[in-house]
Formats: sequence, structure tokens, C-alpha cells
Amino acid sequence: MKVGGHNRQVDFERLGPSLVIAASLVLAIRTAKKAVPDAQCSSSNWDKDVESSVQIAHMILTQAIQRYPGLFQHKNVPWYIPNDEDVPE
Repeated sequence: MKVGGHNRQVDFERLGPSLVIAASLVLAIRTAKKAVPDAQCSSSNWDKDVESSVQIAHMILTQAIQRYPGLFQHKNVPWYIPNDEDVPE
């Protein structure tokens, strides 16, 4: 197939570290407010806090990508011209 051109899209593969950093910041802010001794923190509460922090960070990044895509790194994704073999009969 021939390449018809390229579309510029946000490079989602490079957003992984950004999501980890954002989730860590959200988690740090949420847990800093509690200031509870380690003996009272259970593993299930910690797991819930981590999971909710990742969800919050994911929602924030999703909104930022939709509203301000120019802030993120882009890559050129090729699009192809169909030939006779690719057209269904």
C-alpha cells in the first residue's frame, strides 16, 4: 500500500511517565492531608488511595489532551491509500 500522507497525533507512548508523575503528585497531596501513623494505615486503604490517584491523574491528562493537544509531544502517523486488493467486493 502507498502512503497517502501523515497525520500529526499526540504520542501516547510518551505519556506513561507523565501519568506516573501526575498520579504520584495527587497521591502525595492526598496522603499528606491525613498524616496518620503507619500502624493505623491498612493495605486496603493504601491500595484504594493509589487507585483513586491514578484515576484522577488519568482524567486530568485526558482533559488536557482534548483541550490543549499542542502541549504534548506529537508524532507523524502515516495513512495509506487503498489499492484494488484492499477494497471489498
